Amino acid sequence: MTTRALVYGDIDLNLIDGSAIWLQSVTQALAGAGCAVTLVLKAPVRTSRLIAPLLAEPGVTVRRPFEEHLLEGPGPVAAGAAPELLARLDAEAPHDLVVLRGRTVTAAVAKSGAFAGRLWPYLTDVPQSVPGLTAEAAEELGMIASAARFLLCQTEELRCFLEGSIPAACGKCVLLPPILAEIPAARVAAAAGTPLRLVYSGKFAPRWNTLEMTELPGLLAARGVAAELHMIGDKIHNAPGDYQQRMRAALDTPGVTWHGGHSREDALRLAASCDIGLGWRHPELDASLELSTKVLEYGAIGLPVILNRTPMHEGLLGADYPLFAASLTDVVDAAAAAAADPGLYRRAADRTSRAAEQFTLDRAAERLRGYLARAVAPKGITTTEKLKVVVAGHDLKFFTPLLDYLRLQPDLEVRLDQWAALGRHDEGASRELAGWADVVICEWCGPNAVWYSKHKRRGSRLLVRLHRFELASPYPAQVKIGAVSQVICVSSHYARLTREQTGWPQAKVVTVPNAIDVAQLDRPKLDGARFHLGLIGIVPSRKRMDLALDVLEELRRDDDRYLLFIKSGMPWEHWWVWQNPAEREHYASALRRVQRSPLLRGAVVFDDAGPDVPAWLRRVGFMLSTSDDESFHVAPAEGMASRAVPVLRHWPGAETIYDTRWIHRGPAEMAAAIVALGDEASWRRAGDEAHAQAAAAFNLPRVCEAWRGLLTTDLDPALPGPMLELLSSG
Repeated sequence: MTTRALVYGDIDLNLIDGSAIWLQSVTQALAGAGCAVTLVLKAPVRTSRLIAPLLAEPGVTVRRPFEEHLLEGPGPVAAGAAPELLARLDAEAPHDLVVLRGRTVTAAVAKSGAFAGRLWPYLTDVPQSVPGLTAEAAEELGMIASAARFLLCQTEELRCFLEGSIPAACGKCVLLPPILAEIPAARVAAAAGTPLRLVYSGKFAPRWNTLEMTELPGLLAARGVAAELHMIGDKIHNAPGDYQQRMRAALDTPGVTWHGGHSREDALRLAASCDIGLGWRHPELDASLELSTKVLEYGAIGLPVILNRTPMHEGLLGADYPLFAASLTDVVDAAAAAAADPGLYRRAADRTSRAAEQFTLDRAAERLRGYLARAVAPKGITTTEKLKVVVAGHDLKFFTPLLDYLRLQPDLEVRLDQWAALGRHDEGASRELAGWADVVICEWCGPNAVWYSKHKRRGSRLLVRLHRFELASPYPAQVKIGAVSQVICVSSHYARLTREQTGWPQAKVVTVPNAIDVAQLDRPKLDGARFHLGLIGIVPSRKRMDLALDVLEELRRDDDRYLLFIKSGMPWEHWWVWQNPAEREHYASALRRVQRSPLLRGAVVFDDAGPDVPAWLRRVGFMLSTSDDESFHVAPAEGMASRAVPVLRHWPGAETIYDTRWIHRGPAEMAAAIVALGDEASWRRAGDEAHAQAAAAFNLPRVCEAWRGLLTTDLDPALPGPMLELLSSG
């Protein structure tokens, strides 16, 4: 069986622009990833410029709702009619994923509930700044995110903005950068020609500066540079102030050749006959979180591009790229300079060409294959009887990735016993599940583990995961250990403490680490991250915020570029902490230091607790762990996955989880370790090594495989945990 993808965009394929090209490209990429793709057209197609390649693509079926009489009227499909149309097509042959583009259509489909958990929206027409994100827009995007399996984001910047603004988007945002498909062979010109041939391809719209571009031949002629402007496209926006008429008239300006609309392939061939591509836009678009596909296409065919200087473009082409422009005068200057200086021309063309190599169709297909492996159950596996698994607990935040994995396995049937609180549940529902299950997994060794140890079905397996707090509670003593197959601890240190404090048999207590989603956490660091310390969680006081402040003070005695970013809830948000006078005094003292210490004032940033940790970690170069005690401490592992260097105080058992290279005796030694990585190359090298260790020991797929084995077979407690295994082999 083949994975089936349903694709629909609120896009008219008769008009060639970036969104139409995207719809063609994503369909081809999904087919390249091994999907059987059904593309549903919004409107009757009058030209085959974009659809012809898809009709010839193996594995792609094009559905034409109006020609097939699936809808009444001449078209196009209204946004409100799309959910019913797509549900009707899905009923004919169910699809594993539904890829959508267009916020209005996506919101309508999400609201219908027909494809919950199967939606893969590609989000572009969304607010891209905090002021623009109204309460209504945030609510709508939250609803879309809740219904989606993945949210496809064109850039890292857009992904991080959505995660920081829409909590439901966290963990679901994945990258799908622009896709360059069927690019003609790149030209390799040593210099610009005479006359200088400039090219623009795409829509004609005010903020795309297409009207101003038509002045370029005349302005360059006044500078003594013979120039032509070639414009490709047929979509002229109906903007205020008679824009359409003025734009249409400007296309007849001397020196301007308007080629009209063309297929993507023909448009690229035309562009390849020119010297320089134009990607210059209005400054209002400088803050856009999207990357122009046209800029990449120009680079792929060997053209340098004149475009705005933005952080995104600097990241793509380098801050010293020679053809950045902010105004029409800058564009003229850049074009004239490129025409006069073959070395500058070639240098710019080489930069754009190298940048485009990252965005091929093959890379997009490979990326999509990875997402499909995580989201779609394996095909072609038949089983006569599924293993019945129950997951029971009150707080599943650490277990959710494992639960998602188990639900994807075709030979498992998974049900959830969600407890209302630590000791509150629907006993009738639990009894029914206990009688049904072949395997019960209790997340936390609390009242849930006590109850299931006394009520599980004879012959079924019971797995209990113990974290930390349970050892100081009465619950382990109440567990009927003879009914438990294995107790899983997240570190070998806590496995040893569990055996010592409970007297449970050694064979019952094993170690499987917490799972880290390395792919989600591995993102480019922001400028300045090398001087940024991170601390996640300062509650309760055993997290030792005061020692993190000691580290920062030590560093800032010699270098005031160091800052501390704290991502945490505050102590007064936890009644069980704030009612304790000793706890209150700890935080009062620490916060007074932040306000009064000359070395700390203005150097500590508090960020809200939340699920947007991967985006937050982009600014962090060193991840601190200053606790008195931890069972595992996920934060350093997450930091490692993000390529931040872990800096741990030696709390008991840390060496059984983390490489001793990262572990230090106290704040002074921690600060010295940070200073020792003071240059960019050393810091990046250490971050890469930490990342490799996290990927080898804690990566989600590896931990999932360990849990998959536990469902049927006891784990040998004599085997080393993944990090100890890694360290002993290294």
